[in-house]
Formats: sequence, C-alpha cells, structure tokens
Amino acid sequence: MSKHDLVLYHSPQTRGSGIVFLLEELGVPYTLKVLNRNKGEHRSAEFLAINPLGKVPTLVHNGAVITEQVACYLYLADLFPEKGLAPSLKDPKRGEYLRWTAYQGSSFEPAVVDHALQRKAGDPSIMPYGSYSIMLDALYKQLDNHSYLLGDQMYALDLFWGSTLKWCREFNLIETTPIIDAYIDRIVSRSAFIKAIEIDQALLQKQAE
Repeated sequence: MSKHDLVLYHSPQTRGSGIVFLLEELGVPYTLKVLNRNKGEHRSAEFLAINPLGKVPTLVHNGAVITEQVACYLYLADLFPEKGLAPSLKDPKRGEYLRWTAYQGSSFEPAVVDHALQRKAGDPSIMPYGSYSIMLDALYKQLDNHSYLLGDQMYALDLFWGSTLKWCREFNLIETTPIIDAYIDRIVSRSAFIKAIEIDQALLQKQAE
C-alpha cells in the first residue's frame, strides 16, 4: 500500500466533511467508504472493529487507523509534504501550527459546547479553556493582522478552522467580526471546499432514495 492508498470512512454533514475538504485540497487519490448513519451503519460490527467508537472521520492507511478530526488533519498534511500544507519539523512555525491545530479540540470545541448549552462556568483554574471569552479572544487576536492563522501562507489548519468557524457561525454558536467573516469566506470560497459540499449533497440525496 502506498501513501496514495487512503480510505476515508465518512458520513455526509459530519466532521468527516472537513477531511473530504482537505483531501480535495491535497488533490490526492482516496477511497470514500460512506456510512449511512440513519441506517446505523456506523454501529455495524465491521466498522466497530475498525473504530470502536463508531465515529467519523476514520482514516485507514498502511494498516494504521487514524481517528479524531485533529489527528486526521495533522496526519494527511504531513503525509504529503510536497503540497505545502504543513510546516516541516524544522520550520520555526511548526510549534505554532501544532498549537493552533490542537486548540480546536482542546479549548475551542469544549468552550463552545458549554457556552451553547448554557452550562455554569467552572473554576477557570480547572477548566480546559479558562473561560469562553478568553478562549475566543485568543483565537480572534491571532487573526487580527494576518490573512491566515500563521501569517500570509495557508496551511491545513486554516482549512480546519475556516470550516469550523463557518459551521459555528451558521448555527449562531459564536459571534464573528468582519475580520473573522473575511477569513471564513476566504477558506470556504476555495474550489476544494465547494467540491466537498457537492460530494456531501450527492451522498445525502443518494441516502434519501
């Protein structure tokens, strides 16, 4: 199996859609294994043997199973260094790249969920993100003077954040600013994002038949 032999287990309109976006941006061959969640296919014995949590996205490559959206982004961007979507290990930006990629799952998502569910804030000293406002301000400040999170060059983490923020904006989970809106629009206007949406729409239509 070569690095081009990638299998992505995916269900439309899930976190897997972001990995479809990244694969389309990379422009590499991959096989899409589509699971119909309405029919419980994500809980089938076959899939649970691969990912016991029954979650998508799930990547399989060279016998390795990669789960969790953040890990899938990092893995794929590093797998194809020639595409320039991840700083190399020796690049001074590598640390920042890892920081802001991990930030989505470790701080942003739990803070947004707690805020949306109107959960009572815990002691900031034990919360994984401190506070909702501190978490969001830190992210927004990072984009104050840049086209992308790490400057003028786009990386895989921008695909991750652009699609994440778009979804949160659509469901009124966050308040955006003109700078953040421009960032989101810069990412989701890319042809790879449009292609990923088209793939999902076609899958949804097929599953509804």
